[in-house]
Amino acid sequence: MSKPKGRLFVIAAPSGAGKTSLVDALMRDDPSLKLSISYTTRPPRPGEKHGVDYHFVDDATFLGMRGRGEFLENAEVHGYRYGTSQRVITESLARGEDLILEIDWQGARQVRGIYPDCVGIFILPPSVEELERRMRARGQDADAVIQRRLEAARGEIDHAGEFDYAIINKDFETAKRELAEIIKKERPKPHGAHHR
Repeated sequence: MSKPKGRLFVIAAPSGAGKTSLVDALMRDDPSLKLSISYTTRPPRPGEKHGVDYHFVDDATFLGMRGRGEFLENAEVHGYRYGTSQRVITESLARGEDLILEIDWQGARQVRGIYPDCVGIFILPPSVEELERRMRARGQDADAVIQRRLEAARGEIDHAGEFDYAIINKDFETAKRELAEIIKKERPKPHGAHHR
C-alpha cells in the first residue's frame, strides 16, 4: 500500500495579523505538522535563530540560489528577499509529511501554480485599526515603517479571496481552533480510513 502524499498548507497574512503566533501554537499542539523554513536576506529579529525561524543568508547567496532555480517561490517584501526551497517541499511531501508554508500572497500565488491542490489559508486582522494597534504594541518599528506596513496590509487584505479559507484573528484561541479544524479537515486520511 503506498503511503499517501503529504498535504501542503499555505498560510498567508498581512504583517501583524498574528500568523506566526498562530502557526507556532498550532505546531506545539500538533508536532506531526512540519514547518517549511524559508530563506531570507533580512537580519534576525531578537530571539530568532538561524535554521529554526529562517535560514538567514546574504543577498549574494540568495540570488545564487534563485539563479540556480532552487526556489519554489520567492518574493521581495519590505525591502528584503524571502524564498522557499523547492527540494525541501518536494521531499517532505513525498515522505507523506503535512507541511505548513508561511508566506505572503505573492508567494502563495506562485505555489498554487505548481501545487494546485495545496490548501490556502489567509489570516485577517479584525480591522486595519487593530492591526496598527498591534504593530505599535510590538514596539519594534518606527512610525514610517508602521505606516508603510499598514499601506501594504490594506493591499494584501484585498487578496484574501484567492485563498480557500479566511480566518479573522480577533480572539487568538478561537482563531487557533479554527486553524486546527481546517488542517484536520483537509489532511489526507490514512488509507483504509472510512469517510463519514
